[in-house]
Amino acid sequence: MRKYLDANIICDTKSMSKEKWLKKRKEGIGGSDAASVLGLNPYKSSMSVYMNIKNDLVIDEEINYKMDLGNKLEDFVANEFTLKTGKKVRNVNGILKNDKYPFALANIDRAVVGEKAFLECKVTNSYSKKLWQKEVPIYIQVQCYHYMAVTGATHCYIAALIGNEELVIHKLDREEVLINEIMNLEKMFWDKCILGEELPIPDGSDDYSSVLQGLYKDSIEEEVILFEKEDLLKRYDDVRELVKDLDSERKAIEQYLQMQMKDYEVAYLGDRKITWKKQVRNTVDTKRLKKEHPEIVEKYMKTTISRVFRI
Repeated sequence: MRKYLDANIICDTKSMSKEKWLKKRKEGIGGSDAASVLGLNPYKSSMSVYMNIKNDLVIDEEINYKMDLGNKLEDFVANEFTLKTGKKVRNVNGILKNDKYPFALANIDRAVVGEKAFLECKVTNSYSKKLWQKEVPIYIQVQCYHYMAVTGATHCYIAALIGNEELVIHKLDREEVLINEIMNLEKMFWDKCILGEELPIPDGSDDYSSVLQGLYKDSIEEEVILFEKEDLLKRYDDVRELVKDLDSERKAIEQYLQMQMKDYEVAYLGDRKITWKKQVRNTVDTKRLKKEHPEIVEKYMKTTISRVFRI
């Protein structure tokens, strides 16, 4: 079996189909899943990871144009990294696994030749420029520490192409305490949620709400006493008031900007673009339709069932 540092290369990905690769990823927690499991990924929830691994029938990874473009630009970013640093990199072309962490998988972008290190290639938009110039976003850091755990690498490099205008390079050194904490949390998720019957901890995501609606779509007309701490609802009330206040502030800022724009459709403030365009939308007058042609309404009526939650 081929190896990369401390990890075994359990399968070759060079000629593997996308479908087979996605199925193979279901056998463990990948680097891009790690931050989601910890609740630190703003783009993907822990429930999304849970459903993707647990669902044997459907692979819900949608390869959109942005992701496809990022994959195509990976070679360019790796070459630019070599030109800027003089460090050579190579493809590993395999899914990595370490016996120490049987629940974890790794797919590194490149191995750095002559070092116990790997390279991660990222492509992002210009809105992330200030953050990337300062540091590596936390969810990418977690991904890299996950890879360090699986591979045994002592450090890694992250090269990010920002808005097709700048290449930013960062180095992350191995942090043993942090890595242990990350892998312990991943193991807990794997044991309790994937191997066990527990759902992930609620995270406020739409994914989580959809799963709950699916699991408990049928209700019984009975009552139940909850033995939760009552300060949970007090916090709920506080959050609702906070959201209401923040929403009012957001609307006030929007109104101020609209007042400055007047009749103009597009405005610029610093490097931000603001639009306030006229939009025409045609809708069916359902009230009139029901009154004048009730038979048509009846013919095309669609019934949906959902549960409404109120406190």
